[in-house]
Amino acid sequence: MAFGRKFEEEVVKVETKVWECSSDECKCWLRDNFKSTEIPACPLCNSEMVEATRELQALTNHSAINKATS
Repeated sequence: MAFGRKFEEEVVKVETKVWECSSDECKCWLRDNFKSTEIPACPLCNSEMVEATRELQALTNHSAINKATS
């Protein structure tokens, strides 16, 4: 018997477009669907950010969906 055993959902990972800080000293990155401008500046050091992809857990930005449908 397994008392207190929780069912753990499988984490679904998908290839996601992200923006990474171009500064060597900064490790900041953000998901493309969470950016506030077309080409974002780093929110931590204000450096230029470049496009990249990462294997991340699937997320939905409901705020971005609401803006697109308005």
